[in-house]
Amino acid sequence: MTLDTSPGWGDEASHARLSIGRSQAARPACEIQARPDLAMSPSAHNPPFYGTASCPHSQCVQGQETTAMAGQPHTTEVDSEVAAWEFLRLFEQETGRPPDPARAAAVAAEIRQEGFYRQTGEELAFACRVAWRNNGRCIGRNFWQTLAVRDHREARTAGDLFECCVEHLRWSTNQGKIRPLITIFAPERSGQAGPRILNRQLIAYAGYRNPDGTVLGDPAETALTDEVLRLGWHPPVKRTAFDVLPLVIECHTGAKRLFKLPPDAVLEVPLEHPNFPWFAELGLRWYALPVVSNMILDTGGVRYPAAPFSGFYMETEIAARNLSDKGRYNVIPEVTKRMKNPAGGNDSLSADRALIELCAAVLYSFRRDGVTIIDHHAASRQFMEHHAAEQLAGRAVPGDWSWLVPPVSGSLSPVFHHYYDSRRLLPNFLNR
Repeated sequence: MTLDTSPGWGDEASHARLSIGRSQAARPACEIQARPDLAMSPSAHNPPFYGTASCPHSQCVQGQETTAMAGQPHTTEVDSEVAAWEFLRLFEQETGRPPDPARAAAVAAEIRQEGFYRQTGEELAFACRVAWRNNGRCIGRNFWQTLAVRDHREARTAGDLFECCVEHLRWSTNQGKIRPLITIFAPERSGQAGPRILNRQLIAYAGYRNPDGTVLGDPAETALTDEVLRLGWHPPVKRTAFDVLPLVIECHTGAKRLFKLPPDAVLEVPLEHPNFPWFAELGLRWYALPVVSNMILDTGGVRYPAAPFSGFYMETEIAARNLSDKGRYNVIPEVTKRMKNPAGGNDSLSADRALIELCAAVLYSFRRDGVTIIDHHAASRQFMEHHAAEQLAGRAVPGDWSWLVPPVSGSLSPVFHHYYDSRRLLPNFLNR
């Protein structure tokens, strides 16, 4: 879900100038009916929007902790035809439709002629939701059926894509009442790669390299930060550890363009602790909405290289990984130093206590600001509910144990005590 495809999302570069203009032709409707039985009529001003928008968690779409699924080789046209047939069969089976030989024949003919086929709106929405259900690294799949889908396959220019991304951020953020959403742009075609968003996430913080080898900001974003600076990005005069990076978008022409996100599209949460007044002095913050933006959505016969997908955070994703990993913000030593240690200086568990308090601060701050978040115990229970429901439906539950088990109090989580199906199913989200 940046310039490099390390733990998180994707990256791109752009023209040296920043572009923040609004493209009315590609702008979605402001009022959105989030109902599964209503699909907005496709038009330039009112693109298709499918599905509901309930409350999914987003381990699979979290900021830097989530790594995209291991990539699979691009299929040949014959493979695409087989994959398309399997997808259509799954679509018919799960939606209760009778077999449609005419549709299957039309899809096969289109693949042979064009190297891909155009999915209907219903097929696309179904594929997106099932891709979430099939993603073995996501603990929040209990809500897969609630995913809202925006169809922007007709967006052509980098400016059009940017406007759609901004609208994605605004709608999904929803003033903190996070709604899960995926926005789909043009697919790969024979001889044409399709658009790409180089950022691993739509929102991320810059990582500035200092002459002494240290980094101001997020070390996971140094490569992208180097690239956007080379392309002409002008960071704030006074750089901080939490400067939001511009988007880098590349269309079929191969040209890369930079776009600055408007402030109203980025909701951030300053972090405080309910019991430690000094915690606010650390100046920590995090953005409310994780949006994976550098993975390929493989729907079976069709691949979408630009498909930003957002859910909401589990607190350990921010506290135990983004802020605590030594290759990230690495704040545990400072938190440990500021905490009063009842066991004295030789307490080998002092870092553990600091980590728990950091989790408490993230939960407290998000809830204080009315921003959707879930704790790792609740997320684990919800996943086991999903697991049971899928088994009842007769479906395998793909799972990567090393990703599903929370990075804090693992053995206290019910997901710790189970093994999962390691098969990679399609549709799915794949590494670029």
